[in-house]
Amino acid sequence: MKLPGGPARLACATRPAAYRVVVTINPGWSVYVALAVLLAVTVGANQAARLGLGRDAVVAGVRAVVQLTLAAGIITFVVRSIWWSVVALLGMFVMAVLTTCRRVEAPGAWPWAAAAMACGIVPVLAILLATRTIPIEGIALIPVVGIVLGNTMTVHTLVGRRSFAALREEMGQYEAGLSLGLLPHQAIDEIIGRRVPEGLMPSLDQVRTSGVVTLPGAFIGVMLGGGSAVQAATAQVLVLFAIMATQSITAGVEARLIRARRLLPTDLAGSLVS
Repeated sequence: MKLPGGPARLACATRPAAYRVVVTINPGWSVYVALAVLLAVTVGANQAARLGLGRDAVVAGVRAVVQLTLAAGIITFVVRSIWWSVVALLGMFVMAVLTTCRRVEAPGAWPWAAAAMACGIVPVLAILLATRTIPIEGIALIPVVGIVLGNTMTVHTLVGRRSFAALREEMGQYEAGLSLGLLPHQAIDEIIGRRVPEGLMPSLDQVRTSGVVTLPGAFIGVMLGGGSAVQAATAQVLVLFAIMATQSITAGVEARLIRARRLLPTDLAGSLVS
């Protein structure tokens, strides 16, 4: 795959065959055994610690296998056409919105959640395409946008859960703020203002420790595909910067929508009145 653009390209340059190592993990008994043992360890650890998530882990694992198997077939088909790739990305976006709305217990606020996430993703994607960092091809768009979208969904969920939990626990502070003359959005901000940054901290920690504590997915993917360590690092830095940008925008827009009482669970929508 040839990618146009400057130095921050995701393409793997051609290297002598003697130095090119492509690692593949194919379906087979060894993979099935590893998956079964890892899932058993997960369930055992949950039971030993009495976390109560053993069944959820099994369901999640089975769903992951089924969904990724289907995704592999779909992606193999859609990457041949940019239009089908766009359709696939839109489908991924819809699922991300529905998932995060369910996690923050605000399914009825999905249009506002979609708006917050789109505000983060669209400009970041525009920058990547405008700088010709990635080409307008399904084989490049789907993995990059998929990684960014997944992290955008995560920050939306974290900000929402922390903010809504704080609003429920500190309803008295909200009412006290109104009694002192604060407007509703000001009283809400007094409560969620210190929670919103907490949603961004896991991502910032990942960026800070990349290459020291962790080797994130894009880095590993490029190396397994035969790219050099330098190319892998370039791809990973690009993805991390894209994630930071889209998460920062999404968290900011989401906070504004919460303060405006647009993006709220049903119980809070009825409680946070003027």
